[in-house]
Amino acid sequence: MNSIQQNIEQITSQILSAQQKCGRAQESVQLLAVSKTKPNQAVLEAAQAGHTAFGENYVQEGVDKIAYFSEHHPELPLVWHFIGPIQSNKTRPVAESFDWVHTIDRSKIAQRLSDQRPAEMPPLQVLIQVNTSGESSKSGIEEEQVFELAELISSLPNLTLRGLMSIPANVPDHASQLYAFNQLADLKQSLSERFPQLNLDTLSMGMSGDMEAAIEAGSTMVRIGTAIFGARDYSK
Repeated sequence: MNSIQQNIEQITSQILSAQQKCGRAQESVQLLAVSKTKPNQAVLEAAQAGHTAFGENYVQEGVDKIAYFSEHHPELPLVWHFIGPIQSNKTRPVAESFDWVHTIDRSKIAQRLSDQRPAEMPPLQVLIQVNTSGESSKSGIEEEQVFELAELISSLPNLTLRGLMSIPANVPDHASQLYAFNQLADLKQSLSERFPQLNLDTLSMGMSGDMEAAIEAGSTMVRIGTAIFGARDYSK
């Protein structure tokens, strides 16, 4: 069995290969290590291998990990991304702990995150989650609602809008994956044209099974969990 460091090196190599294949610049895609359900020791192993960006889906678990590393390993320059759905009664701990939020899909959540962001912390870096597949089971805003939400977020003092995120339908063929990701890339382009004053530089899309298509379509951040940390244990 590979170590976490070996897994990170392997995924990083795959990202580089995908970038080269479609003519993209090296280091134009960031690897976000999804550490949900994984113990602090696994995150520490990844951090000691040089990885700094981690994604968490569950509020309390993520807050606990951030607190642990802040207390026990303050020397590690970790950046914490919240990538799960947010209930309105959980916005405060997210606003007080995380560096990024990928899953804003309504104005109430955006407003609460801005209001609850501590004054001494830098603005929360945020993405709008878009439901590109139209699946009722998926979180995310409809494409035609993105511009209105972006306008609101751009007016909030403690949020910085960086781009878009999506979790498209799970389809096996490359062409279908690419089509879905191109939709989000086109939407970000339209958003950038509408709001040229914003630094919309982030497309969070792509996981283990569709990473190559996501990178071809312009992803700047791929979210990888099991391929780094191994299978998740949801029983705990």
